[in-house]
Amino acid sequence: MKIKNLVRKNIQKLKPYSSARDEYTDLNTAIVFLDANENPFENGVNRYPDPQQTKLKRALSDLKKIPVNQLLLGNGSDEVLDLIFRAFCEPKKDNIITLPPTYGMYKVLAKINNVENRELLLTNQFQPNLEAISGAVDFNTKIIFLCSPNNPTGNSFSKEKIEKMLQTFKGLVVIDEAYIDFSEQKSWLERLDEFPNLIITQTLSKAYGMAGIRLGVCYASKEIITVLTKIKPPYNVNKLTQKKALKRVLNQQKVQKEIGKILAQREKLIKKLKSISFIEKVYPTDANFVLIKVDNANNRYKQLVKKGIVIRNRTTQPLCENTLRLTVGTKSENKKLLKVLSVIS
Repeated sequence: MKIKNLVRKNIQKLKPYSSARDEYTDLNTAIVFLDANENPFENGVNRYPDPQQTKLKRALSDLKKIPVNQLLLGNGSDEVLDLIFRAFCEPKKDNIITLPPTYGMYKVLAKINNVENRELLLTNQFQPNLEAISGAVDFNTKIIFLCSPNNPTGNSFSKEKIEKMLQTFKGLVVIDEAYIDFSEQKSWLERLDEFPNLIITQTLSKAYGMAGIRLGVCYASKEIITVLTKIKPPYNVNKLTQKKALKRVLNQQKVQKEIGKILAQREKLIKKLKSISFIEKVYPTDANFVLIKVDNANNRYKQLVKKGIVIRNRTTQPLCENTLRLTVGTKSENKKLLKVLSVIS
């Protein structure tokens, strides 16, 4: 497979913008910077951030065992996903495939970029329907989006099914691993070098507890990362985000401790949810949330809100009739949730 053939023609010809900090990269040297028209009075953020996020990328590279040149950072995973659309999908011509119920931004980004979105429902077991996908693919199908563990269902997709797509599909396969830290399944990062058409996105919003700083990570071949870097905004990850993220990434002991607490609470929560009379099913989950089927999702959602608990009503999503999505909270938050669920009728 030649990735170059998948890239939009105008992107292939594009000469990227070169910022002041791209041209002079030694930001640690004691030197007078008069190149970027910045305010010279030091306040901690008066200088532009490192456009290549060098220190943070090195830390992630060491942690994930992936070369720096196979890493791209974005203003949340949504920016990373948007860059993928803009680099590879020709508006009004190309199409992508998504597998509802799934993360809603794939569909939104397809509309923003004027790209056809071919939605193919998961099976009743919330797994990709390979036969349907094969039948929907044509010459202009550029990307298949897979969210695994999936949002809102919580389950991971079959390793065999994903591998089959990677081997047979002639476009890009994007695996969104926002919730991978809560799963027993191994990340596809371990097999990144096997598949030139594989792109993996992760985030610091979930397991790392940093949703407020907006940092998404993209892992792919050097060739794909080069294309995405070419079109990203020059200073897309601000200085404060880089600083906070680096500190958090380097403190793996605390991160893993918090993940352990969430998983322990998830197990206890699932056990208790099964005893609630109006909960008809608790779906298996590899994420930090639980999808439950209830008698009347709209009614139960309103009841919970009145009691001061906000969850997500997913009943409007395909295959998710009368379902609610519950994020695993702290011990006290989960206790309050269970108490309210046990008394509403």
